[in-house]
Amino acid sequence: MKVLVVNGANLDLLGRRDPVQYGDLSLAKIENFLKEQFPEDDFYFFQSNVEGDIVGRLHEALEESFDGLIINPGGYAHTSVVIHDALELLKIPKIEVHLSNLASRESFRQVLITAAACDGYISGLKEKSYIAAAFTLHFLKTRR
Repeated sequence: MKVLVVNGANLDLLGRRDPVQYGDLSLAKIENFLKEQFPEDDFYFFQSNVEGDIVGRLHEALEESFDGLIINPGGYAHTSVVIHDALELLKIPKIEVHLSNLASRESFRQVLITAAACDGYISGLKEKSYIAAAFTLHFLKTRR
């Protein structure tokens, strides 16, 4: 499978953020972990702290032949209508992931604008959220 993995704001600081919430792996280590677990798949990682860059990358994906998308929009999950709208344009399986358990966090983190444009979301498994998302994409591919 060819999978685009998009990461949003502050995820470039993983490994330096609160390890209780986010784990202690950097984004590069999460990428390596995912590639080790799924060596037959091709993962294309992208990270930006800029909302418009994320939207632009999703637009570019419209012209590419990805089999699925894993997105961790970070805090944009709670605020970004434009990322939601860009996600709606992609007609491939899409899984949103969050490292922390959003259900146990602040009330403003309970609204997931972007997840509504995805096939599902996974929250609270730290770096294993990405592994669960990849398994889910494989499952969805066999069901289509």
